[in-house]
Amino acid sequence: MSFDRSIKIAPSILSADFANFGQEIRAIEAEGADWVHVDVMDGHFVPNLTFGPAAVKAFRPHVKTVMDVHLMIAPVDPYIDAYADAGADVLTAHVEAGPHIHRTLQAIRGAGMKAGVALNPGTPAEAVAHLLDLTDLICVMTVNPGFGGQKFIDMTAKIRSLREMIGDRPVHIEIDGGVDPSTAPLVVEAGADVLVAGSAVFRGGSVDAPRVYGENIRKIREAASNA
Repeated sequence: MSFDRSIKIAPSILSADFANFGQEIRAIEAEGADWVHVDVMDGHFVPNLTFGPAAVKAFRPHVKTVMDVHLMIAPVDPYIDAYADAGADVLTAHVEAGPHIHRTLQAIRGAGMKAGVALNPGTPAEAVAHLLDLTDLICVMTVNPGFGGQKFIDMTAKIRSLREMIGDRPVHIEIDGGVDPSTAPLVVEAGADVLVAGSAVFRGGSVDAPRVYGENIRKIREAASNA
């Protein structure tokens, strides 16, 4: 997984057909997805319950690009090895999920994965100021985590601060929440390069009509490229 700052679209399979994950993943990749984003929620850190390590392991054979696993769980550390075994390429933990995020990021890298750190809307950019050399990705939440389809919260000032803090380090800025053709240019102009999109990609399509996914991905990418 080499580093570059080109715009990457990472559809969130939280918006996919839960009865057809394998086909859905293959369809979005065939239609232009750069990464596949997997939202793990525990019903405790966030008010929803989604995928455990066994489900993520089942997704892995279908993902040919990058499997980007976003942990919205607390605690994180006891599950790092399980998600490494499941095949995550990037594993992202929330800075708010526990008192020892520095150790968590060390453990994620130690398990052979790229380490991501996520910031909720109410958490300032400065929370990751001393983590930048341990981090491969910073995920800026532009909704309060827990459910798909929420309205975008403008975090462009935070993104600009992060972009400045990162400097020339090889660290991605990922945006998660409410990304569509209208919001993508705002976050890219501020410095983001990885765009998570759920309903904006999957809306109107299906495994029997995957071209809609491609059209949706292209609309987001074109809008982002014009930022």
